[in-house]
Amino acid sequence: MNMCAAPISADDRDRWVAVCTRDRLAAQQIVCATVAGVGVLIIRDGENFLACERACPHEQADLSRGHIADGRLHCPHHRASFSLTTGEVSAGWPSRPLRRFRVRLDDVQVWIDIQASEQG
Repeated sequence: MNMCAAPISADDRDRWVAVCTRDRLAAQQIVCATVAGVGVLIIRDGENFLACERACPHEQADLSRGHIADGRLHCPHHRASFSLTTGEVSAGWPSRPLRRFRVRLDDVQVWIDIQASEQG
């Protein structure tokens, strides 16, 4: 999980967007947000945090209705799952990887860089 604990500088405020509080993510494993018109999920998997697109790249199902198990986000619409580490889809599915976004935490907020998607 590409996560940084450094605070957001004034120069980076145009790239990084606060999407939820750390307390909210402590209470919920998946938090939904819309940033710059893009539906995103902020996910807590144990001590790891990540952000990814909300719509399944295979059939556009709402991944917030899925579940997390064994380091994977499982789509609620079909049996495919996506690696939380790389975004790669499970074998046998004709889909691009899940688009992920860089995450930063400060003492209060969870921030994502909506401009920088990560691939594998």
